[in-house]
Amino acid sequence: MGPAALRTAGLAREIAKLGWAVDDLGDLAIQPQTPRGHANPAIHHLAEAAAWIDTITPAAEAACAADLPIFMGGDHSLSAATVAGVARHAAEVARPLFVLWLDAHCDFHTLETTESGNIHGTPVAYFTGQSGFEGLPAPTHTVPAQNVTMLGLRSVDQAERGAIRAAGVDTHDMRSIDEMGVLPPLRSLIERARAANGLLHVSLDVDFLDPQIAPAVGTTVPGGATFREAHLIMETLGDAGVVTSLDLVELNPFLDERGRTASLLVDLVASLLGRRVLDRPTRAHAA
Repeated sequence: MGPAALRTAGLAREIAKLGWAVDDLGDLAIQPQTPRGHANPAIHHLAEAAAWIDTITPAAEAACAADLPIFMGGDHSLSAATVAGVARHAAEVARPLFVLWLDAHCDFHTLETTESGNIHGTPVAYFTGQSGFEGLPAPTHTVPAQNVTMLGLRSVDQAERGAIRAAGVDTHDMRSIDEMGVLPPLRSLIERARAANGLLHVSLDVDFLDPQIAPAVGTTVPGGATFREAHLIMETLGDAGVVTSLDLVELNPFLDERGRTASLLVDLVASLLGRRVLDRPTRAHAA
């Protein structure tokens, strides 16, 4: 229901107001799957995850024909497929792919290390080509771990901590943001992507945001990004003009409060695509 909530909140309408032509390609679907086991007994919905990867990956690659495809989904396992598809496109156009991961979690478990069995805790390890994914289709193209920048981390398991260090992922937790702000690591990523003539995929998980402003997520972690930090990130990316694709995930409208999380996501996308504070209507102006 997350994509439906974003549509209801006016995502296409607000993007069109900024001068973009918008095509809604609709939702994808998979057939019912026969359950599939795994050596890790905690793993669940493995067959469904594999089917979704097979379905979404080529669709994401095809969507890259647009100027800026936006992928809307449920949990963050979506990004295992969207990034894999965008990586295929990047290889075709001979440009490196960079990923900005906006999330409270680093999602760097493998099917072997996850204790919860939640595949939405594994996509970054998957699309960076880590081992431990027997049972899922292997990505044809991967993203170098050094090309991944994570902002807003505040819930990282011990196994993930060692793995992301070994892989060389650029990580910035909320303490780092409190001390330095969001701009230094963000500008560094932008400069790297520009220097390499790279593509930049942004993956935005609702739990990146503080639950006080974005309650509609099942994996809330206190102390997330503020309203202004989130908009500053999007505005800075928009000014740079380097973003080539975007994920919007983990929005659960059943946990929302009068749609305010969905509306916030729509506003953040608008900031990425060119809207600025002086262009944003207030209730007083709208009255």
